[in-house]
Amino acid sequence: MRHFTHLKDLGPKGQAALLKVASEFKRNEPGALLKGKVLGMLFFNPSLRTRTSFEVAMAKLGGLSVALEEGSGVWKLETEDGAIMNGDKAEHVREAAPVLSRYVDVLGVRAFSRGMGQADDDVDGVINAFRRHAKVPMISLESAREHPCQGLADMLTVEESFGQTQGVKVVLSWAPHMRPLPKAVPNSVLLHAAAAGCDITVAHPPGFELGDAVRAEAQSYAQQSGAKIRYTHDQRAALQGAHVVYTKAWGPEPRASEDGIVASPALRGWMPTLKHFEPCASDAIFLHCLPVRRNVEVSDEVLDSEFSRVVDEAENRLWVQMAALAWLFGKA
Repeated sequence: MRHFTHLKDLGPKGQAALLKVASEFKRNEPGALLKGKVLGMLFFNPSLRTRTSFEVAMAKLGGLSVALEEGSGVWKLETEDGAIMNGDKAEHVREAAPVLSRYVDVLGVRAFSRGMGQADDDVDGVINAFRRHAKVPMISLESAREHPCQGLADMLTVEESFGQTQGVKVVLSWAPHMRPLPKAVPNSVLLHAAAAGCDITVAHPPGFELGDAVRAEAQSYAQQSGAKIRYTHDQRAALQGAHVVYTKAWGPEPRASEDGIVASPALRGWMPTLKHFEPCASDAIFLHCLPVRRNVEVSDEVLDSEFSRVVDEAENRLWVQMAALAWLFGKA
């Protein structure tokens, strides 16, 4: 039984194969490959692109989808083993996952970071609890540690823009925000770019390092793909000759210091403006996973510029998810 909850379920070769399928699906829709199949989606957190694109993907593949929102028409769920359930959580994943497995053919779960630090994010407790107890294939709709479908869409967008991913210079640049955001997306940018053979630089202020486990995993992919990985606190130097500028806000470690750091006026200069593209390659593109807070994370002038590919990137969620769903059933 296949699962796709983390990039390690594919690895570099698997990612390359899935991107090829997604590109083919985008050129020629495959029809009802999943006729009669049902995708169940359980959302612990809000969604716009993820829910819509998965629903459309299943419809295009001839299947059905059911979306459930935890705590809104669905019981609040406990995922910790051995919990004494005397609070507001009325159902345990040990029953919920196998019950849902009787109704659906593939189960997707979306559960953000609990904000308890890098070690807790690495455990990825909610999605891994469902993975342990589900009896059908699992797919991540974003978890505490990774957003693998977003990572695939990012790499498809890079490939479409430059004809390849190998050696493309990608800069993942931290951005300011009113509050500390989870690291699932920047983790996935690093992991998927490393698996795709990109020349990737992660630029961020001191104190905003990505986790050791994620960095180690990325390095292992780089050794397989020929990617290069660098880390720097010098944003302008990182942008020199960049083909892809990927901006994302994320919180610092330790979390106890996050409010003061994120609110620091000294870091407002990290928000990309058109000036940030001056040292970039002439054919540079701008990516962001969305949603984005205009003129906080990214300036209007960048989002509305010729550099921006954020809408193309969002569309590509549809095609990579169609490919991933087909792969889960051995149809791709």
